Amino acid sequence: MSIYEEIEIEDMTYDPDQYLYTYPCPCGDKFSITLEELWDGEDIAICPSCTLRIEIIFEEEDLPELPEFESEENSEAGLEKKLEELTVN
Repeated sequence: MSIYEEIEIEDMTYDPDQYLYTYPCPCGDKFSITLEELWDGEDIAICPSCTLRIEIIFEEEDLPELPEFESEENSEAGLEKKLEELTVN
């Protein structure tokens, strides 16, 4: 796998709503990698429109915190409890 360029994470754009880092690709699209992928140790961002890849240089301690999402089981149990409360009242 060949790498087009090494990019410092500080040079990338971070979207906190999508937990996504992007960087412009020469083809006109954008390289992208998720915060979760970075926390999982991935350091290669790909462009969806061409074959180019970049390596991202970063330190884990510099990454934003990965948000905690409720598991599907917990959210279903919470919904059931709320429904019970509503029907009792």
